[in-house]
Amino acid sequence: MRAAGEETERTATVAFPWRAAMHAGLGLLRLDPDDFWRLSPREFAAMTGAFAPAAPRLARAGLEALMRAFPDG
Repeated sequence: MRAAGEETERTATVAFPWRAAMHAGLGLLRLDPDDFWRLSPREFAAMTGAFAPAAPRLARAGLEALMRAFPDG
């Protein structure tokens, strides 16, 4: 049993990356500060590409084909 107030790995909080969020919203997206602060987390995530599908990874067979096509030496 854990003591009152003791955090476990599961309950430990991670600080929100405010610097990165403000850079993306105000700097890269050039949102007006009022508009930035009115966004919901879901809206902000959508605007910054969080819901975009991930690019497919190169499979081992594809890497081997590239290595045969473009040998180093």
